[in-house]
Amino acid sequence: MAMSSLSRPTPPPQQNSTQQRAREKFEYLAMDDGGRELRGTVMAVDEVAAVTKLTAQGLFPIEVWSKGKKSDAKVAGKAAPKRDRTREEMAQSRTPSRARGIGQFLGLGATIRPKHLAPMTRQLATMLDAGLPLLLSLRTLQEQCGRGPTQRSIKEVLQDLVRCVESGMPFSDALSLHPRSFSQLYVGLVRAGEAAGALEEVLNRLAEYMEKSQRMRKKIKSGMTYPVVVLVIATAITLGLMMGVVPQFAEMFDELLEGVPLPLLTQFVIEISKALMEHSVLFFGTIIAFFVVLKLLIRTRRGRYIYDWSIVTFPPFRSLVRKISVARFCSTLGTLLDAGVPILDALHILVATSTNVLLTRTVQEIHTCVSEGDKVARPLNSCKIFPKMVVRMIDVGEKTGALPGMLKRIAKAYEEEVEMALEAMISLIEPLMICFLAVMIGGIVLALFLPLIKIIENLGV
Repeated sequence: MAMSSLSRPTPPPQQNSTQQRAREKFEYLAMDDGGRELRGTVMAVDEVAAVTKLTAQGLFPIEVWSKGKKSDAKVAGKAAPKRDRTREEMAQSRTPSRARGIGQFLGLGATIRPKHLAPMTRQLATMLDAGLPLLLSLRTLQEQCGRGPTQRSIKEVLQDLVRCVESGMPFSDALSLHPRSFSQLYVGLVRAGEAAGALEEVLNRLAEYMEKSQRMRKKIKSGMTYPVVVLVIATAITLGLMMGVVPQFAEMFDELLEGVPLPLLTQFVIEISKALMEHSVLFFGTIIAFFVVLKLLIRTRRGRYIYDWSIVTFPPFRSLVRKISVARFCSTLGTLLDAGVPILDALHILVATSTNVLLTRTVQEIHTCVSEGDKVARPLNSCKIFPKMVVRMIDVGEKTGALPGMLKRIAKAYEEEVEMALEAMISLIEPLMICFLAVMIGGIVLALFLPLIKIIENLGV
């Protein structure tokens, strides 16, 4: 007799009531791989989970908002469509006036400093690489800002960017409204990333470039801090001795050595001390006026050219400045070209971001030659900054079609040379500063000690 076993239906697994209550229904507007717009609903805990679920399904989220709420609470994606024309015009008209207002003109508006911009760019690239839409990523950055003055300034800039992107403005155009926060290099790379559809990759490269520039800038500042501090301390000690100690010794010498000629070194030190005491206002005023006039001259076109030419031509910083200029030129141009920026646009950005007038003129010549069908390497031969080996390597990179990679290799090699040159300069400056202190302070002490010998001899007689 055949026995038939009756199987009981398996009850469905019980779901967590807390998660069930927390899940909401979200409406979405997304695009598939073929570029078609799709509408629907998805169950998720919040907007971020909804976007993650849509991305896992191979969709590109444009808008995600909670069902039953106003569409103004939506989380827009990378390119929100321009539906409300009035709202778009109001947002666009409001944002430029904010960015170009009198506060921005006077340099008092909200800005993002480079040391904060690099990690912020890295975080934005990470979120985009994880599949989050641009607008949601910007809002996340905005929400994590603290309450300090610097964080409030960053938050204000991010609010403007969110409003512009939400109104349908391209991200690069929104960045260009804040030129004090985002350089032309930054905007140009973002624009190239938008055009190529690889914004997260370009932002990663941009973050890497800024972090590398920050490291080099810190090393240069740390290398120059020691000699500057020692020079300031030596100057303060020297002025203290000349204006506080030497006059008292001069009065003592007049009383005890009346009619006896002082040593030449002592007379020289006492005369300088008297001049400083009698004309202290003129002395310090002349020093301040010198630096003010020098700064004003550097701001002029001819003065800036003479200043840049002198630091590139004459020691002691000639070699270091050349290496820094070559590393910055190759790193910037290589990053732009590797990101897909056309070479003429990349050279135009380099002209705007270069700080050395000689390098700027060279880049302008390269732009002219390339626009006429010539190569990049030819104008570099006439520039004193670029060594012959660098010019040949760039020429080889052009001929082989691997110019971006060649530029990055040159930049990496010269960045390492800059580090070694800074270490060598610091190791050389330390003994020089010690000798300078010994000569200055030791000379003053010796000048005051020599008359004491005569005083002791007179007292012994």
